[in-house]
Amino acid sequence: MNVQVPPQKLTAKDFASDQEVRWCPGCGDYAILKAVQISLANMGAKPENTVFVSGIGCSSRFPYYMATYGFHTIHGRAPAIASGLKIARPELDVWMVTGDGDALSIGGNHMFHVLRRNVDLNILLFNNEIYGLTKGQYSPTSRVGQKSPSTPTGSVDSPANPCSFALGCNARFVARGIDIQAKELGELFSRAREHKGASFIEIIQNCIVYNDGAFSDFAEKAVAADMQIHVKHGQPMIYGKAKNKGLRLNTKTLSIEAVTIGENGVTEADILVHDEKNRVLATLLSSLRPPAFPEVLGVIYCDPAPSYELQVKAQNDAALAKGPGDLDKLLRGGKTWTVAA
Repeated sequence: MNVQVPPQKLTAKDFASDQEVRWCPGCGDYAILKAVQISLANMGAKPENTVFVSGIGCSSRFPYYMATYGFHTIHGRAPAIASGLKIARPELDVWMVTGDGDALSIGGNHMFHVLRRNVDLNILLFNNEIYGLTKGQYSPTSRVGQKSPSTPTGSVDSPANPCSFALGCNARFVARGIDIQAKELGELFSRAREHKGASFIEIIQNCIVYNDGAFSDFAEKAVAADMQIHVKHGQPMIYGKAKNKGLRLNTKTLSIEAVTIGENGVTEADILVHDEKNRVLATLLSSLRPPAFPEVLGVIYCDPAPSYELQVKAQNDAALAKGPGDLDKLLRGGKTWTVAA
């Protein structure tokens, strides 16, 4: 008699490869790697059905450390490779790992298109506001005044905001997390995987060698409660150690204000309630930065739409349903198609 044995539940170790992890000691990438491995196990993902695609940079070593399929591609082109893979094999669970330089500098054009097309990829952008692999040059997200080997007197470039960029590309899922917050990252990874379409997560990540402490104004434990707000759909945007701070909409200026409940007549009823389907609200939230505002973390925007690869498949199926074509007739037929108005 055949006895059916239920499949053994996988653990984080089942998603860890046998390769030596080679990042600088103390790098935030270690925490993100562990969070991904734990999350995939908790989500019931299958290694044989999971693929990690990366470009070039410190973060892009990620596929080597995952016991899944993986592609370490070329600088900035991970979205193109990942898109092709998802279109050819839509049943695969495809994750794309990139950095702020890889994604928003040489890869900015590709990132724009993968987001506007809404290809069903889980995109993890590690943002340390510096080029780490090539020894500390300033990146598209480096702040004004950033001193580096390429800007010894300080950068004069206006930095890009990854979440605002994604929203501007018409991304349908935009979130932000911090490398050391494993529990919150796990929740974001789970939401991203459930979402059908392009899921974009900016992960604030400390580069201990070339940009250490860049996020200490909101990421350090001592200030986190007062300088971070974890937004959740349908809940008022309240934060602070005493839970007495919040975000309020100024209807006259159509801007968001940081206020204290109990001061100047402010009550909890004045505090904004997060609506993750509201793109205008998401755009406002994504642009808030310390020290004037808390760093906004969590799912900032989520409003699903049909994904690109499924539409391509439907289009191809409709064409195939018409029956086989005649290549010789096509080549000798003059005009190959008629464009109807």
